[in-house]
Amino acid sequence: MCGIFGVLSSNLPNNVNSLMNNALSTLRHRGPNDSGVWSDLSSGVVLGHTRLSILDLTVAGHQPMVSLSGRYIIIFNGEIYNHQSIINLYEKSCKK
Repeated sequence: MCGIFGVLSSNLPNNVNSLMNNALSTLRHRGPNDSGVWSDLSSGVVLGHTRLSILDLTVAGHQPMVSLSGRYIIIFNGEIYNHQSIINLYEKSCKK
């Protein structure tokens, strides 16, 4: 099971990077295979994730995930069980 954390604050402390690293280290047991942090300090948003790789063992499962446009960022805990049908639909739409 993965570990996730998030911060939303209008007043992030100066040591926010240290706090993010501490948060990741406390979640390491929930996701020992990978970890990542995304932040927009000017907006006061920090997202972090530790990953337990089960199905997708590649870097494609790295989180936080950022959309191609860069507008959307997601972290989540769990598996997408219908991932193959989503991939098939995506590939089909790209061929048009």
